Amino acid sequence: MAAYDVIVFGTGGIGSAALSSLARRGVRVLGLDQFPPAHDRGSSHGRTRLIRQAYFEHPDYVPLVLRAYTLWTDLSARRGRSLFRETGLLQVGRADGTVLPGVMASAARHRLDVERLDGTEIERRWPGYAVPAPLAGVYEPRAGILQVEQCVQAHLDDAREAGATLSTDEAVIDFRTGTDGITVETVRSRYTANRLVITAGPWGSRWLTELGVPLVVRRKPLFWFATASPVYRASNGCPAFLYETPRGVFYGFPEVEPGEIKVAEHSGGQIVDDPATIDRELDRNDQARVEQFINEFLPQVSPRLVAHTVCMYTMSPDEHFIVDRLPSDERISFAAGLSGHGFKFAPVLGEALADLALDGRSSLPIDFLACNRAALQTPK
Repeated sequence: MAAYDVIVFGTGGIGSAALSSLARRGVRVLGLDQFPPAHDRGSSHGRTRLIRQAYFEHPDYVPLVLRAYTLWTDLSARRGRSLFRETGLLQVGRADGTVLPGVMASAARHRLDVERLDGTEIERRWPGYAVPAPLAGVYEPRAGILQVEQCVQAHLDDAREAGATLSTDEAVIDFRTGTDGITVETVRSRYTANRLVITAGPWGSRWLTELGVPLVVRRKPLFWFATASPVYRASNGCPAFLYETPRGVFYGFPEVEPGEIKVAEHSGGQIVDDPATIDRELDRNDQARVEQFINEFLPQVSPRLVAHTVCMYTMSPDEHFIVDRLPSDERISFAAGLSGHGFKFAPVLGEALADLALDGRSSLPIDFLACNRAALQTPK
């Protein structure tokens, strides 16, 4: 059996970053994945992801995302290609909702640059967005777009260049622990390691049952619609957007690919019993919900659907990440339950997982993401 210092299984957004961080520290590391590199079977695909600093979900995320900004910049420099595009982000909602107060709380605590705007000013500056009363907005200029598949591939290339071994199309069947190490059995072989990192995304609950935490997988369709209007072009200053509306939370991106705009619903989503058999076909009800949002808030976007795909969110009970070591065996580190807002943190979570695997602790502020927090013991 081939022996390694660390094995990472699951090399999507977070796993690829952990593999890179470990390899760049000189560790003998193996990455395993049941799918090809930068695949479209899990949660880290769909061309683009948002990255933002004034984090409405909780101010404690801000130091992590600021570190992620640095690490994305460093990765781009090492790979010789830009992975992040600063477009700004317009977030719209009610003053007494969840999004706007959360944005302002994070901005105030961490002294971040944001701008409050009423609907009239938003429509004047960005005529592609409608903001009827009583909605208002906050604009964050440092926010932008990550090229998601390119980011995953960049981390994998970075890892291999630093000496990592990557084996894809090789599903993990099981692993067992012993005093002499950890043995991982796959469909093709067996490997041993001193440490294990689990970043299996929607498949994570299979390996993390001892936590007693329900990790619910939700089906999340992504849509691209036609637009011929220059008001949606990123090159013309159009920002990405997120709207908190009475019917749900919707988000999207300015025109990056010529002639199309990406729009999706962040809220809701059908529960997936088995991520291997998720329905990837176009669902007209999902499409109708997004089209209704477009009709109300994106007045110059065409109803003509250009493209569609499906990804997955793995939801924790409190919708915050779980990043920790297994209580039963602290040689095993993991990240799970990223709840649809984790990709932007990939390099910093990869760094934290490498810390946990090698040192048993991390200087990064991840204590609020521990698996023993009270909110996980009393699900909503």
